[in-house]
Amino acid sequence: MTDTTRVLASLGAGIAGGLVIAATGNAALVHAADAVAPVGTLWVNAIQMTVIPLVVSLLVTGVASGADARAVGRLSVRTLAVFVTLLAGVAAASAPLGAAIFRLMPALAARPPLPAGAADAASRLPGVHGETFAAWLTSLVPPNPVASAVNGDMLGLIVFTLVFALALARTPAASRATVVAGFQAVAAAMLTMVRWVVLAAPVGVFALVLPMAAHAGASFVGAIGFFLVAYSGVCLAVVLLLYPVAAWGGGVSLRRFARAALPPQLIAFSTSSSIATLPALVQSAEESLAIPNRVSGFVLPLAVSTFHVAAPVSWPIGALFVGWFYGIPVHAPQLVTVSLAAVFLSFVAPGVPRGSFIMLAPLFLSIGLPAEGIGILIAIDALPDLFATLLNVTGDLAAAAIVGRLDRGGADGAGPTTFAGTER
Repeated sequence: MTDTTRVLASLGAGIAGGLVIAATGNAALVHAADAVAPVGTLWVNAIQMTVIPLVVSLLVTGVASGADARAVGRLSVRTLAVFVTLLAGVAAASAPLGAAIFRLMPALAARPPLPAGAADAASRLPGVHGETFAAWLTSLVPPNPVASAVNGDMLGLIVFTLVFALALARTPAASRATVVAGFQAVAAAMLTMVRWVVLAAPVGVFALVLPMAAHAGASFVGAIGFFLVAYSGVCLAVVLLLYPVAAWGGGVSLRRFARAALPPQLIAFSTSSSIATLPALVQSAEESLAIPNRVSGFVLPLAVSTFHVAAPVSWPIGALFVGWFYGIPVHAPQLVTVSLAAVFLSFVAPGVPRGSFIMLAPLFLSIGLPAEGIGILIAIDALPDLFATLLNVTGDLAAAAIVGRLDRGGADGAGPTTFAGTER
């Protein structure tokens, strides 16, 4: 039985058991369902425990090691520029669309109680007290990065870590290698811990979902259904938006790009694996879009390993859903924070199932959302992951087409490069 199957089975068992308890109205059964909630809290705490060291170590190793990537010349710069531009564009399109969708939704008829501390965190939301954009902007540079880590100020910590990694990349090679090796060891250890947490997901998901369904009843099932429709709809809208972007940026017709994208898209939707689509992506890029092998051999392996264009959809929509589910408003500054984090952190999301959601935990806390919402997103991720993979693969081919057109302006002599990445 796969990890996804186990999580789905535990989700189904938790929902079914909770609905039965809600239908009976038996106070003793509701109390019994509440008794398993601490197990879910322990699992959520385990998620939060891994995130700060994982994010810092991955960012440092990714950025500081990138100093060696200068050897591949201008192609790497073009590729990175296209990746960041597409991520920012997707974030700019999906966050307002998601916010508009959730504004149209009525409040849930019944909600589970907020986890301990969530109400207090929500009362301190910047949007609630009218914090200005200038105040939010100045908070991006933390005066004390250690305090940012302790207080869960994820965006400030990311800014400091990026600046530190860039400075480290300019240090002498010998000293840089020593520091990077240390952070690589930390990252490897944290990834092992993350895998352990993921293995415990069926137990954690059941312990989270059972009391929620017992309290909320049928409205909990309706909330999950709404999230699935909203998320898949936004994903498909962004996929369609990428077609004209790729056609214009890549200098090909819409029909030609759509025909080239179809084979890897079918594989993506049937396997939920970007890595599995790599052969089809390379074939479509070289045969259907006439992208040179030197470009496709560099861009596409790198893209399926690190370019998660679905992250600026998944994270803001997930934040909006959790806020709607618990009745906590997510204002524009918080949505911008999540979207910016998705742009920068998508490159270093751990290559384990649902690893990107694990990185959301401290970010949720910093914007006043309960970390228990991460458990809900993980529990219902199987179907959304199909649409996320479809979007990722479409973005990979679009990026290759755009880089291919930019590369026609001047060759840099870099040959095809193979990148070993982790599956997303």
